Amino acid sequence: MSATKLLLRTIAVVCTAALLLASCASPEQSIVSTPAPVSLYSNAAPLDLRLSNWPYPYPTKEFKTSLQGQAASMVYMDVSAIGKQKGVVLLFHGKNFSSDYWALTIAGLTQAGYRVIAPDQIGFGKSSKPDVAYHFDDLAANTKALLQSLNIKQVSVIANSMGGMVGVRFARLYPNAVQKLVLENPLGLEDYSKDIPPQKNDDLLKLEMAQTEASYRRFLQSYFPNWQPGYEKFVEVYVRVQKGPDYPAYAKTSVLTYQMIAEKPVVNDLPLLKMPVLLVIGQKDRTVFGRRFAPPEAVKSLGNFPELGKKAQAAIPNAKLVPIDGVGHAPHVEVPDLFVKTVVEFLNSKD
Repeated sequence: MSATKLLLRTIAVVCTAALLLASCASPEQSIVSTPAPVSLYSNAAPLDLRLSNWPYPYPTKEFKTSLQGQAASMVYMDVSAIGKQKGVVLLFHGKNFSSDYWALTIAGLTQAGYRVIAPDQIGFGKSSKPDVAYHFDDLAANTKALLQSLNIKQVSVIANSMGGMVGVRFARLYPNAVQKLVLENPLGLEDYSKDIPPQKNDDLLKLEMAQTEASYRRFLQSYFPNWQPGYEKFVEVYVRVQKGPDYPAYAKTSVLTYQMIAEKPVVNDLPLLKMPVLLVIGQKDRTVFGRRFAPPEAVKSLGNFPELGKKAQAAIPNAKLVPIDGVGHAPHVEVPDLFVKTVVEFLNSKD
């Protein structure tokens, strides 16, 4: 046999063996599966229930208080005005955020001459998360007690998302303490209880515990029409808490604060607001609280923030509306310079 024929026979034997091996391979070996999404935070250290190792933009302090009879600590930032102080501004954060997302707002306000108090409400951020029923009035009362401990008698309030509901209740309960009120894409401009059926805590907890990094990122992306790499920190803090042993307690608190929003509408308080009110409304916001539980037909008419802003302006006796095009649920994060400019002009005005 020539060398050429021997080489061809050898190649044929090898190829046949390879085909036989491939035909005997299991489906798992022969089919290339789609890789699981890669976590951006697989090497990040877990966070505890109080976010102890999560950095905030300014030093934090702690106010000892209570909620529903349970001892609790309220963590807050107190940042002095630069130059002569014009007044004090109190910030209320949203449900899925903490006071640290106000970093650029705080910088702008202090530069404009305002002292800023930015608390994490009980149940959020670095503050305590007791297993109790949550109420906006209780959160407002604790915030008022914090101001009293600091000997602050009057503030202007800036409130975003769920914080808008806390801010409205704060302004209704303590009207003499609120000089001006800024509502930035607040929840509560419509009564969710009319369209969103009640949910059981156990069911909500199962959904919360099933959350993944990818699903949480998709959820937050619904707030921001132009997702930026800098917004990843909101995903990171959640994922790192989820990796730690305190996540079940964290998830339970999220369920309890969900119920507060679902059960305590504030839309009827709007006509009773006596102070000057500024409505800053991102025009691309279509946030619907409890969207997944709403009938499809109901969702079509909910969360239309351009229209909700106009209705709120009409309902509030002394309200100004500033729509911001191309922006979603958190203008102070998306267009911080424009937001600060708009708010400072309102705070500085003599109205």
